Amino acid sequence: MESKPQKMPKVAKVKNKAPAEIQITAEQLLREAKERDLEILPPPPKQKISDPAELADYQMRKRKTFEDNIRKNRSVMSNWIKYALWEESQQETQRARSVFERALDIDHRNITLWLKYAEMEMRNRQVNHARNLWDRAVTILPRVNQFWYKYTYMEEMLENIPGARAVFERWMEWEPDEQAWQTYINFELRFKEMERARQIYERFVMTHPQVKHWIKYARFEENHGFIKSARNVFERAIYFYGDDHMDEKLYIAFAKFEENQKEHDRARIIYKYALDHLPKDQAKELYKAYTIHEKKYGDRSGIEDVIVSKRKFQYEQEIAQNPNNYDAWFDYLRLIESEGDFEAIRETYERAIANVPPTKEKQYWRRYIYLWINYALFEELDAQDHERTADVYKACLELIPHKTFTFSKIWLLFAQFQIRQKDLKAARRILGTGIGMCPRDKLFRGYIDLEIQLREFDRCRILYEKFLEFGPENCVTWIKFAELEALLGDYERARAIYELAINQPLLDMPELLWKSYIDFEISQDETEKARQLYERLLERTNHVKVWLSYAKFEVNNETEDNMNVLLARGVYERANDNLRGTVEKEARVMLLENWRDFENTYGDENTQEKVNSRMPRRIKKRQKVVDEDGIEQGWEEVFDYIFPEDEASKPNLKLLAAAKMWKKLKDTEGDDDQPEADNIEENDHNEP
Repeated sequence: MESKPQKMPKVAKVKNKAPAEIQITAEQLLREAKERDLEILPPPPKQKISDPAELADYQMRKRKTFEDNIRKNRSVMSNWIKYALWEESQQETQRARSVFERALDIDHRNITLWLKYAEMEMRNRQVNHARNLWDRAVTILPRVNQFWYKYTYMEEMLENIPGARAVFERWMEWEPDEQAWQTYINFELRFKEMERARQIYERFVMTHPQVKHWIKYARFEENHGFIKSARNVFERAIYFYGDDHMDEKLYIAFAKFEENQKEHDRARIIYKYALDHLPKDQAKELYKAYTIHEKKYGDRSGIEDVIVSKRKFQYEQEIAQNPNNYDAWFDYLRLIESEGDFEAIRETYERAIANVPPTKEKQYWRRYIYLWINYALFEELDAQDHERTADVYKACLELIPHKTFTFSKIWLLFAQFQIRQKDLKAARRILGTGIGMCPRDKLFRGYIDLEIQLREFDRCRILYEKFLEFGPENCVTWIKFAELEALLGDYERARAIYELAINQPLLDMPELLWKSYIDFEISQDETEKARQLYERLLERTNHVKVWLSYAKFEVNNETEDNMNVLLARGVYERANDNLRGTVEKEARVMLLENWRDFENTYGDENTQEKVNSRMPRRIKKRQKVVDEDGIEQGWEEVFDYIFPEDEASKPNLKLLAAAKMWKKLKDTEGDDDQPEADNIEENDHNEP
């Protein structure tokens, strides 16, 4: 038998896909649910019981409820606690005690259960029961400090001081933390038992042998006026730790204790002993405390000598580990210079500059060269030995491998030094030698600035010519040369320099050069020459920024007959025609936007409508993504522009527009029998 073709189930279409007027968010649903949970329910009606039988019935029902809850989950201690506290509220202490005991049989390690049980006994003034209960608790859970605190507090409130002390002693056998020992000490101090407190401290520092506990013990003796005992504690602590486990905090505390007792010599001896025996990296705070003490009570020169010697030792260690650590050399030299011993300073500088970088790479010489500079400045400013200063500069220049790299700063500093010595010939000879051996931009500019300050403009021209022979592609040099000639009033010479510059085959920043040339002509009120420069520049480049600058230039040349507006509009027309065939559509869009702003300011309705009709339409299109190996990675969406002027010349765009109109007509007709057409939208075009 032939099987009948099965009909495909018809998929229901949602005709109205618009969002609902009232949007319900997940956050709103959660908030409403929470608000319902937090709603205040009316309290249950109060029940008045006046009959013993009715009371017995009520108690029986409550007990049955509690027992049922316990039977459901015996491990939930909150049910047991509620049950026991309810029995207590019914004056059934024995029953409450029974409930607590049953709960302890289930979970005897529950701290809350023990606390509630003991608090119930204490509320009902059952002291012996409470005492027995605390005793059981601390026996079963001796590491729970809360039991011990409660137990001792109860005995103290009952004025059972020997009993409280016995509990403390049992507690201390477990060697608890610092706070427990301090509680025991405070307990003895409340009853003026100084000797007992001292004995507890003795046991405490042996049980927890940290430095801070020894310091606390000594301060305890000091605060109660036992100065000799406090000093004895500090001495015992130093002997206890020995030289292998020294701690600067202990020595600082000991020294400050002696300082408080006006024993400054003792404090000084303690500081010196610690500085001699402690490693330098572990005595930073000790140095600081020692310095503060000496500034207050001692000889300033003495402490400075100590600090300087220690710092020297530290720098010597760093330099010995890495002789090319120039930062350590700088710090060391600064320390030596503060002493003012010229011979020691020279010797240290000589040691420092002897550590030449091992490779001839400039990055490793950048820090090293400042040693020479500081050495020369020291000889010139501090020692005022000009011959040695010149020798330092010469030795530095001989050391630098000028064929590989150079430092223009050294040449310029040496020349400036010679100028300060009023030896202009030597300064020019130095800079000339530097330019001859290693011509650099910074050297040329420094030499030119020197000659400008000396008003030797002929020398400046010669230097600029040499500079341009060395680097004809440097636009900044051409501009500076022309600006110098303009400053001197030789405008034809400046114009000739600009002409030579723009005709160079290679330039690093030609746009900067052309802008400077045009600004020069504008500053000379040579509007026609500036316009010719723009035309010459447009023969070389078709960049949109050049067109915009040209149009702005024409607008700024205000005339009585508004010819500037017509000329600027003509520039925009030419720019649009030239950019029409280019691939850079963003540049064309930028041009049209500026043109529209121009027409909004200076044009009329016709010109504004003309520009607006040329504004493009932005669309989305998809294009393939291809990696460096030519492998397709998928598709991506990009923005493209369709210009009305281009639509008129391309039939496929007209066909696209007709298809869109057809799609709109189909949507308005709402024909449900026809299958939905493929969406033909702006974001589906691959080609405009």
